[in-house]
Amino acid sequence: MTRLNPNTFANNPLDRMSDKRPDGDWIAAQWKDGATLIVPFWRLQPLVIENRNPDNPLDVGWLRAGALEGLVSRNAVKIFLGQKDGVSHFAVDLDRAQDPENEGPLAGLGKFMDLRGAAAGLDAREAAILAQGKSMIDWHHRHGFCSVCGTASQFADGGYKRDCGNCGAEHFPRTDPVVISLVVRDDECLMGRGPQWPRGMFSALAGFLEPGETIEEAVRREIAEETTVKVGSVKYIHSQPWPFPSSLMIGCIAEAETTEVQVDGVEIAEARWFTRERITATLKGEGDKSFMTPPPMAIAHQLLRAWAFQSKADEL
Repeated sequence: MTRLNPNTFANNPLDRMSDKRPDGDWIAAQWKDGATLIVPFWRLQPLVIENRNPDNPLDVGWLRAGALEGLVSRNAVKIFLGQKDGVSHFAVDLDRAQDPENEGPLAGLGKFMDLRGAAAGLDAREAAILAQGKSMIDWHHRHGFCSVCGTASQFADGGYKRDCGNCGAEHFPRTDPVVISLVVRDDECLMGRGPQWPRGMFSALAGFLEPGETIEEAVRREIAEETTVKVGSVKYIHSQPWPFPSSLMIGCIAEAETTEVQVDGVEIAEARWFTRERITATLKGEGDKSFMTPPPMAIAHQLLRAWAFQSKADEL
């Protein structure tokens, strides 16, 4: 049995059916199919509907194509997300709507909500679908023109490609890899605080992976740049799609070879070593209230849990 990824926006249940995307007629037929489910986005916020389920107080505002008549422009971004149980799912950008939450056919149905705030109230698998839709729509917003010749590019492959009719270049969605690492040594872990964060809030250390760099090299470079701590062994734990706008957080546990910490005060305002005992108490809600760790939706929280609650006999 496959172990589920513990991170928010992971475990997307859809079959993305990438082999079908180049077939424009098939994609068009799926959009028109009466069983197809479509989630509208407005200003990169998905439609959600409040319900009375205490476990998941929000539902995705899935609609049929007919309910969106008059709201979807001819050139609107329509992303084919995939299928579940034979039913196609799309995300669509209401690019020309002025106030769809309060005016028109969707008025009073639900609300358009920032995905970062909505995620905790949604079924985890549906939050993952919305992350896919948001990242894809955002990519189209940012890549309307060919980066080779500057000509306006054209939507293709169900939203997973843009073609340039002038120079023939093909453009595909980008995902930016980010390494995020909990640095450990014996029964302590190293965490840092950004200058803009609340005092007392600490998290794992992170940075973008650069071209020509391995995950391990990126971890060692970022930790050294931010804290001067030298890292040896690096072990991958799990990853998290992060649709703000479109990153993949690569979670690692890194073994420190040195312990002296120095920060530049620019990227990291403060970095400190914390005992496993203190981290465990904080995660249980029993610790000092002046010390805060990231919320459960952050991969840093899950890395802390993986390290703090491992048994002495286990190895990460």
